[in-house]
Amino acid sequence: MLQTENTGDREEEKLGFRRILLMAFGCFCVLLGVIGLILPLLPTTPFLLVALWAFSLSSKRFHNWLYSHRFLGPLVQNWDRYRMIPRKAKLLAIGMMTASFLLVAYKGLVPLWGLALIGVCFLLIACFILSCPSDKPGKGDLDPVE
Repeated sequence: MLQTENTGDREEEKLGFRRILLMAFGCFCVLLGVIGLILPLLPTTPFLLVALWAFSLSSKRFHNWLYSHRFLGPLVQNWDRYRMIPRKAKLLAIGMMTASFLLVAYKGLVPLWGLALIGVCFLLIACFILSCPSDKPGKGDLDPVE
């Protein structure tokens, strides 16, 4: 008699392994985000957003922990609610991209076509960053008197 494997067990194993990988990846991104709070060269919020995504697919508990964290939570909440990037973060991101581009151009590390590609990518990213609001809606606006 032929023995058939239970496909349900295999699916659970795949989900368990995938869940563990996503949780480990999320923890690694949180670690990089925390390091980014200390080191000005490393961005914080993008790593936290990736961690939030990984946790949303692997662990509701970790997702809720990060989203409601006392220090890290507001960074992801502002993006989630308002798609907001603070001015300081905008200046830092654009400044680091500019410095990186100038360093690569000065050192001649890539051919001209590669430098052009990097420049176009940085320009598109800078346009996206600048198009995002810097303040929460209503902040700084004058409320009409009724």
